[in-house]
Amino acid sequence: MDHLAGPLSALIGELEKLPTVGPKTAARLAFYLLSGSREDAQALADAIVAVKDKIRFCKRCFSLTEGDECSICLDARRDPTLICVVGEAKDVYAVERAMAFNGRYHVLGGLISPMEGIGVGQLHVKELLDRLGPENVKEVIIATNPNAEGESTALYLHRLIEPTGVKVTRLAYGLPIGGELDYADETTLARALEGRRAL
Repeated sequence: MDHLAGPLSALIGELEKLPTVGPKTAARLAFYLLSGSREDAQALADAIVAVKDKIRFCKRCFSLTEGDECSICLDARRDPTLICVVGEAKDVYAVERAMAFNGRYHVLGGLISPMEGIGVGQLHVKELLDRLGPENVKEVIIATNPNAEGESTALYLHRLIEPTGVKVTRLAYGLPIGGELDYADETTLARALEGRRAL
């Protein structure tokens, strides 16, 4: 990239820092931005700065918000007795896209990962436990990723919450709609069998 103009090379370098963006994609994005209008570039820059300046964590669920509490926590139509626990704020967005959940959320701020030095003390576990009684929570759905960190976090939360009398459930695993059995890995098939239900 030494042959590129300084600002263009710097932009490509910054874009490469984004997750899943390699050198080729970064270059394509940079040239796309270069070919657009100055107004479009300024609008993108303003949106990035606004997100950094205005977005913070909800004081109740730790999702993203502009105010003290997020719109989901403030929505009286949502079921306050049902909490879906996720690892990161981006997971709230993923669950909401399914349009199948009408409760509230709790964002842990990560998952238990000794390899990365993330322990229980760095997560919003105490805050979750503090919500159970005052909000009259009847069920906690643990929606952490189906990997080692997600499983260990789910098991830890289950052990903590179960003695309180609150029902603890875990998202079911299974086969994707439209998928074929011969393409599924053994773990997915095993989990699909374990989570089977009556028709």
